[in-house]
Amino acid sequence: MSDSNSPAQHQSLSAPAARNLANSTLTVPQMQAITPRWLHKLLPWVDVDGGVYRVNRVLKHEDGKEHEVDLLTVDADEPKLPTTFVDYEEHPREYHLSTIQAVLHTHTRVTDLYSNRIDQLREQVRLVVEAVKEREEWELINHPTFGLLHEVVPAQRINTRKGTPTPDDIDELLTLVWKKPAFFLAHPKAIAAFGREATRRGVPPATVSIFGSQFITWRGVPIVPSNKLAIDSEGKTTILLLRVGEAQQGVVGLQKTGVTGEVEPGLSVRYMGTNENSIAAHLVTRYFSAVVLTEDAIARLDDVSVNFYHDYVYPTA
Repeated sequence: MSDSNSPAQHQSLSAPAARNLANSTLTVPQMQAITPRWLHKLLPWVDVDGGVYRVNRVLKHEDGKEHEVDLLTVDADEPKLPTTFVDYEEHPREYHLSTIQAVLHTHTRVTDLYSNRIDQLREQVRLVVEAVKEREEWELINHPTFGLLHEVVPAQRINTRKGTPTPDDIDELLTLVWKKPAFFLAHPKAIAAFGREATRRGVPPATVSIFGSQFITWRGVPIVPSNKLAIDSEGKTTILLLRVGEAQQGVVGLQKTGVTGEVEPGLSVRYMGTNENSIAAHLVTRYFSAVVLTEDAIARLDDVSVNFYHDYVYPTA
């Protein structure tokens, strides 16, 4: 908060904090909550015009099977060929872009006087943008409407056999998304738990380098960490497996580009003016959503326990 008692100034960066950064610090402000956010980097992003993305799927019968295409294999003669068509759902699902917004307040006196070494406004914007991106990744996974955890149909959900995530469980998950699986998504503790189980069985997971970082893999599919997958009070969590991309009928991210004040695709920072208390306001906005194009593009492994450790007995000399 600022050193003034006005209500508006209590919502902006304080002069002592800015002065300390400007006069005593050679590095930019640090925020422990910032994560790599691999999910955002690995998802293909589609630009949405009009804020709505419509998914047209093939019509399903009451038994859950898709409309079949009548075909004929001809070995000889000239049989009558079948006529066919592919029917679609009459009411396709529409996905609307969600919005994350925040209004950043900065006192003009603070940004003017204490930006000699580090641009105070730039750093305030950077930290707010980072917080928005962290919230975005959480929503992509947990949002009740389009979050990946909630988009998995019952047929694509399985439980662990014994609680711990074993290679057998991960193999079973791969059978559900076997058409070009892209990556697993799991809490870091779940990844560690799987590593313990794989090592216990003598098959320690191989690693692969992506974006300059090391990821463990299983059957060549990278296991990507995200702390946005929750662990409950019993030490249980979920592991997701995704196929991504429009061409692969997988999972894609949705965003709106070209908006006013855009600093990167789908994210804008707009100046909103300065009030009578010399408080400048900037509106930070992110437009986004996610869509699972076909049901077999994502699967989840539930009841994943992360609290079990093995006791190893080593031979004595």
